[in-house]
Amino acid sequence: MTIKVLGSGCNNCKKLLENVQAAVAELKLDATIEYVTDFAKIAASGLMRTPGLIVDNKIVSAGRVLSKSEVIDLLK
Repeated sequence: MTIKVLGSGCNNCKKLLENVQAAVAELKLDATIEYVTDFAKIAASGLMRTPGLIVDNKIVSAGRVLSKSEVIDLLK
């Protein structure tokens, strides 16, 4: 599983990254987590609002900070 957190480096983006890392650890998933801050890559992904979450090349969240439990629900 490949997970990308996309954002500008703001506190909300970092919080989403922390929640994703905690969810992956709790679920004991074999996942690669990438934090993307390059605006060209963010734009190329099709994401319009940050923070964003992409799981296996599919945008699953944009413009909000998901809680750890919300991330767990998405990854199950």
